[in-house]
Amino acid sequence: MLIPKTHPRATSLYIREKLVQGFKGGLVVEEGLLAHGRGEMFDYLIGEKTSKTSHKAIKAAARALLAAKSPVISVNGNFAALCAKEIVELSKITGSKIEVNLFYASEKRKKAIANILKKNGAKEILGVSPKFAKKIPKLDSARRVVDKRGIFSADVVLVPLEDGDRTIALKKFGKDVITFDLNPMSRTAQTADITIVDNVVRGMKILVDVCKKLAKEELEERPKFDNKKNLKKSIGTIRKNLRRMANA
Repeated sequence: MLIPKTHPRATSLYIREKLVQGFKGGLVVEEGLLAHGRGEMFDYLIGEKTSKTSHKAIKAAARALLAAKSPVISVNGNFAALCAKEIVELSKITGSKIEVNLFYASEKRKKAIANILKKNGAKEILGVSPKFAKKIPKLDSARRVVDKRGIFSADVVLVPLEDGDRTIALKKFGKDVITFDLNPMSRTAQTADITIVDNVVRGMKILVDVCKKLAKEELEERPKFDNKKNLKKSIGTIRKNLRRMANA
């Protein structure tokens, strides 16, 4: 049974329990649990809250998705276990396609992830049929296999909880990449066009809300976003928090 959100440590414990349930339900693999543990550490270092810097990155991401011609939301097991409702909401608001793309791929996992997304209102899930499979050039992992109707032909791809190799390959393939990454020093964070240094559960809720507001406006071509400056400020936040802890 999930820990109530009113629990004193609702954020970390509730999220952790959702991942455990995702693991039991076949969405999440053991490696995904390990990756989340690393993420919890960085979440603590950024203060377990969405910074002003991350709010700016979220707004830039919202504009990029709304201005895109063929946006795609890439979904792995952790993302589906934590944010299925928000993934579907974001897809509907921005007109983004949803595609399952896994590092540790199996047909069983793909179907489990597709099912939870459909339970939350998704109508079409890409990446589950080999009929439409294409390969991203210069990528060796299982994530090179994508849907030709989705990531393969996208102009903007949201890739939360990403691995660095695919982000680099997507950039070389001409895609604009938006990512959530709690570690601003990772290859993914450093390579993406827009990096949201935030817990994906907090950040996705904000991203959905910002997209709802911006969708009512007439957006011009999305403004340029300085991701290096964004990451530098996020690293500065971590350093500041470390100094505060050391002097406590």
